[in-house]
Amino acid sequence: MATITLESKRRSPGLAAKRRKQALRTIAFMSPWLIGFSVFFAYPLISTVYFSFMHYDGFRPPTWSGTKNWTYVFEHYPFFWPALRNTLWLVVVMVSLRVVFGLGVGMLITKIKTGTGVFRTLFYLPYLAPPVAATMAFAFLLNPGTGPVNSILEKVGIPAPGWFNDPTWSKPALTLLALWGIGDLMVIFMAALLDVPQEQYEAAELDGASAWQRFRFVTLPNISPIVMFAVVTGVIQTMQYYTQPLIAGKVASGVIQGAGTQFEPGYPDKSTLTLPQLVYNLGFQRFDYGSACVVALVLFALSMVFTAFLMRRRGGLIQAGD
Repeated sequence: MATITLESKRRSPGLAAKRRKQALRTIAFMSPWLIGFSVFFAYPLISTVYFSFMHYDGFRPPTWSGTKNWTYVFEHYPFFWPALRNTLWLVVVMVSLRVVFGLGVGMLITKIKTGTGVFRTLFYLPYLAPPVAATMAFAFLLNPGTGPVNSILEKVGIPAPGWFNDPTWSKPALTLLALWGIGDLMVIFMAALLDVPQEQYEAAELDGASAWQRFRFVTLPNISPIVMFAVVTGVIQTMQYYTQPLIAGKVASGVIQGAGTQFEPGYPDKSTLTLPQLVYNLGFQRFDYGSACVVALVLFALSMVFTAFLMRRRGGLIQAGD
């Protein structure tokens, strides 16, 4: 026993040195990720939390203000709660419809025997349009007075909505714009659908499964990871939804923003206001960086909650066929 103990003591420095080398080698390989995580995520997040408790206008040194920024945003800032409701509405409705529509278009194109490349190109091209140009084109098409869409609806006897000029129809109009640029999800779902084993479809047909049963028990379980990916990335993108509602509100309101003018986002009646617009408005127009950091942290918390909920519910899609 004494001999074994002495030998283990002699070997332990060598083992410790070997483990240190392995640890250093591992850290060296992970260093690009660690540096990127620290610089682009950890430091900005810690700074955002820090400035949310500070009074800071970007010109003078920050001073401690406690929870005044949080109280102001949640209780006194009149744009926060409408922006939060609009953002949640877009997350629930827009993301859901985009996933369903993208999956439907992908299934339709995979079933077409001829002209698949043409249809794939036609559906994908709108996704390549710049967001500003696409939004301005939609604002022109959906103009209540001169737009061709309302002219066609009036000719067939359908009441013409106000679209971007009506608080009731502004978010549905943004949803139509998002569905028009569905090409990214279409391509992803097409790749997933083409990877579903044909043997499973043949076995289901031999068992007498209907089209809905084949989709539920064969297609959906096989593409469930892709559906989850589309939902999670859609939620994150919608939480950052800024350009389209801002441009739509500006074009519909007829405001021409020049030097010395300030445009309050959310036209009409705060219906197109989103949380990312508040971050920009508070931080870079009102120079209230503390309150802007509060809104940014709310966005971060909502994104984490939605993502955690979706990841926990991921098993529901896989068990759809049970």
